[in-house]
Amino acid sequence: MTFKVIETFSGIGAQAKALERIKEKNPSFDYEIVATCEWEIGAAYAYDIIHHGKQNLDKYNQYNKDDLVQILSKYNLSSNGKEPMSPTALRHLDTQHLKAILHSIEKNNNLVDITQVHAEDLPDADMLTYSFPCQDLSISGFWWNNKSGIDPTSGNRSSLLWQIGRILTEYRILNKRLPKFLLMENVTQIESPMHADNFNQWKRLLREIGYTVNETFQLNARNFGVPQNRVRTFMVSVLGGENTTEIRDYLEQCGLEERLEDPNMDAFLRLDYSNSEYLQEALESIPNYTPSRREIHRKASVLAYGNILTGLTAKTITTKQDRHPTAGVIEHELSLEDETLAPYRNLTPRETFLLMGFDEKDFQTLKDINFELLPSRPLIGMGKFLKLTGNSIVVNVLEGIFSEINKIDEIYFKTNNIVPFQRNA
Repeated sequence: MTFKVIETFSGIGAQAKALERIKEKNPSFDYEIVATCEWEIGAAYAYDIIHHGKQNLDKYNQYNKDDLVQILSKYNLSSNGKEPMSPTALRHLDTQHLKAILHSIEKNNNLVDITQVHAEDLPDADMLTYSFPCQDLSISGFWWNNKSGIDPTSGNRSSLLWQIGRILTEYRILNKRLPKFLLMENVTQIESPMHADNFNQWKRLLREIGYTVNETFQLNARNFGVPQNRVRTFMVSVLGGENTTEIRDYLEQCGLEERLEDPNMDAFLRLDYSNSEYLQEALESIPNYTPSRREIHRKASVLAYGNILTGLTAKTITTKQDRHPTAGVIEHELSLEDETLAPYRNLTPRETFLLMGFDEKDFQTLKDINFELLPSRPLIGMGKFLKLTGNSIVVNVLEGIFSEINKIDEIYFKTNNIVPFQRNA
């Protein structure tokens, strides 16, 4: 049977990529992404290209610009992931861009804005994933005296978590079959004392809905074959029933947190500058050597000197490389005419894609199809590439989690023909 998945806060589709990898290794495993939910147009476009290749925009030739603006205005889209776009902002985009946005919505059954999604809109699925915004939970938010976290009354971006609770509650009201599995991902601060009360409230709601197994893991990407020191909290929720104890015991003993590997940075950095594309990307990643950049350089982990690796692991990749703390820098020996440029470079977007577990062809396809909105203004620029990866999830970690979820599905649901516990409204 096909394992059906709903990706909310889907970003560039790390979940879909992980499922694809599992199928490559186990052809008998069949899956389908039946719905996504992503309001940021750059991420939705990237998702479409990475997972489906070049778009067929000819099917929208019957629409003029006014038609496209009218269609897209029905969705609550965002150009930056922070606030919605107005019809006027949409009108400033060219027709090809508008077609690309519409294609990314329709091709991926993208429901766009989580606040406008209802249970009745969602197809039946075996798993729902939710990697809601971390800004109000992260340490950087704390530096700005933002301590609201996932408080359901805050109205901030991280409180979008509770939209998932609303949708799952609607499942119960409609007596609709709930997904057997839920997967949450976010920063580790969600389990900190500051946010513990709200997180426990969230788990209580899940138990009331019927998810009697809610097992959390703090997983580091470097233990899954990726040389990035990125620790995130994941929670696997399973609909309960007579196998609740056995499933909980299985998750506690599956060893997800105990995996140890020694990943080699050589497969993730592109230091061969005889490749003109790698060279150009490296040059574009060299900042001006301002006093603030000198300080970044002084504190940064140096991942390579020229093409010689230091053996260090990258720190967490964030939405910006040119800041402290940075994931790591490469000291270069490139001849530069401009003496104001730094003697180091930041990670290139290609390298951040690789360090998030995506394949190089994923980045290359997106880069090649990344048409220009205006001369020298691509649809996805370098800053957007870095933001997309910084907001994503390491594919290898998801692959490990989904493999365990698949085993639970095989052992406790399919084999025994058990129907997941379902509360009536």
